[in-house]
Amino acid sequence: MDPIFFHRNPDPATAEGPRQGLRVALQPNLAVAGWPMEAGSRALAGYAAPEDATIVRRLRASGAHLSGSTHMSEFGLGLAGNGTGAALRAGEADVELVLDLMGESRLAAAGAAVCGFKPSYGLVSRFGLVGLIPSMECCGIMSESLGGIRAVLQVVAGQDGLDFSLPEEPVPDFAPETVDPARITVGVVGEAQHDLGVTQEEAFRSAIDGMAGAGFAVRQVSLPEWPLFALVHRIVGSVEASSAAGRYDSVRYGRRASGAKNWNEMYLLSRGAAFGTLLKSYLIQGAYFQFERYGAFEDACRIRARLVGEMRRLMAEVDVLALPAVVSGPRGGEAADDASDAPDGVYAQFALTLFANVTGQPALCLPSTMASHTGLQLVGPRLSDGRLLALAEYLQKTGRGGN
Repeated sequence: MDPIFFHRNPDPATAEGPRQGLRVALQPNLAVAGWPMEAGSRALAGYAAPEDATIVRRLRASGAHLSGSTHMSEFGLGLAGNGTGAALRAGEADVELVLDLMGESRLAAAGAAVCGFKPSYGLVSRFGLVGLIPSMECCGIMSESLGGIRAVLQVVAGQDGLDFSLPEEPVPDFAPETVDPARITVGVVGEAQHDLGVTQEEAFRSAIDGMAGAGFAVRQVSLPEWPLFALVHRIVGSVEASSAAGRYDSVRYGRRASGAKNWNEMYLLSRGAAFGTLLKSYLIQGAYFQFERYGAFEDACRIRARLVGEMRRLMAEVDVLALPAVVSGPRGGEAADDASDAPDGVYAQFALTLFANVTGQPALCLPSTMASHTGLQLVGPRLSDGRLLALAEYLQKTGRGGN
């Protein structure tokens, strides 16, 4: 088995355009016409994409070359068994596209010592994406350079008539911007530092001190309802996943179990064999809230709206939030590979990143310059993606954002 690619593109790079020479690796949950599109699950075994996803079509039109599709966790949930970052480390790609459900692109970036970016929700089309949590997921971008992330966003962002979930809002300008530290306030989230180990805390503090030394106005901010982000993500996310996974019934595609005596038994046997332990646990939780505790789901939706409002008020006081990306562990991406098969373990790993998926904000992880691999996570107001990238580029150029 190829250690990097699930499917390697046999065609040479031939297209011309502004992104000619840019090599892009993606996951097999993004449709590329004729390529296997199994999304890391037996439920889609043998399925090939009939057409290109909007992201793929725009990349190809720009002259970018698709290197291949990488190995991924089942439907992108967590990072266990995920090959994210391998193509970058091996020099097989300049950019990797990663489904970000709860922070996968940022946590993997911290482990691989590269940059990871989750765009604002509604900025990039999801047409042609095999997703799991429609209201929280988006296509994340990883690259060794922030310039690579910017180059991809300039091509793929924007309205798409094939994705009606995209709001009719103007697309941010991704042209390089001048950054004046004296006019930028950085809010350091206090609640996000409670579970850090000593090494992680020292590394994060070093990064914040560097920003203060560069002239940024740094202040402590508080999110008293911080624990509710994980609760809301878990309830709403699992219900959406349970609903989305209902289509994998082995009738139109996927592996059909043998020995069933009727249609209902065929559904049960096939779905039981199609999904892994982690995903089944997650889907069962979602079904429980959907059919047995629907009131809890409704409460979670109301709390989510309140959290979004609180975050909007906080972002009116500061320009960007700063917090670690990784709670603990020697390396973010590698630690995630040892994840438990239970949702509890997955949610513990993404405790510092999932809030941005709940609120739809852009979030970026800068690589660590120390052995801690903590990663500095920067989060801006929704649709401030261009300004967030400009700030991160300034920190990298001046050496003030390393931790």
